[in-house]
Amino acid sequence: MTPPRQFRNLSLIGFMGTGKSSVGRVVAGLLGFEFLDTDQEIEGLSGKSVSAIFEQHGEPTFREWERQICGMLEEKSGVVIATGGGLPIQEQNLESLKRHSLVICLWATPSTILERVGGHLHRPLLMDANRDEKIRTLLSQRESHYRKADVLVNTEMRSMTEVAQQVLHQFQAVRKLPPADAPDTTSVPASGGPIPDRIQK
Repeated sequence: MTPPRQFRNLSLIGFMGTGKSSVGRVVAGLLGFEFLDTDQEIEGLSGKSVSAIFEQHGEPTFREWERQICGMLEEKSGVVIATGGGLPIQEQNLESLKRHSLVICLWATPSTILERVGGHLHRPLLMDANRDEKIRTLLSQRESHYRKADVLVNTEMRSMTEVAQQVLHQFQAVRKLPPADAPDTTSVPASGGPIPDRIQK
């Protein structure tokens, strides 16, 4: 018999620019949890920026750092975790997060993501002449992994506060905590069709 899942923590996955860190900090504050960003943890442990790791050692080295961080997180409790956009593409990382967390994916369309991060110079995977096409390609490659989250929350046409309220509501529901007010859920177009908010049964 499979043991019941534990929801000691809350993990946010999703593409860059979907608001994982901003929303995560707000939700952590509301819950009285610690906030942890996996990219920042990697930078702290390696002594190098994410960009420097990509440039000097390549993406495989960075993905290995992500795998190690996921293993360390399994010992944590009372933490809201914001993950790097590519972390869930390694199946073992997502499985690791699900051993202790409710995993929520924040979603946005390619055009919205470009609007939010198009001017950022610290995104190694976006160092491309055609950022729009790069975002669409990466999002298409990762969408099947993002869909494996327990909950999908669209961030289109929602403020950060509204997204945080929705994330908090979903976490309180699985933890059977007193419900919080949350905005009505809506369906908005995504790269491969509509992705409505939903909880995986």
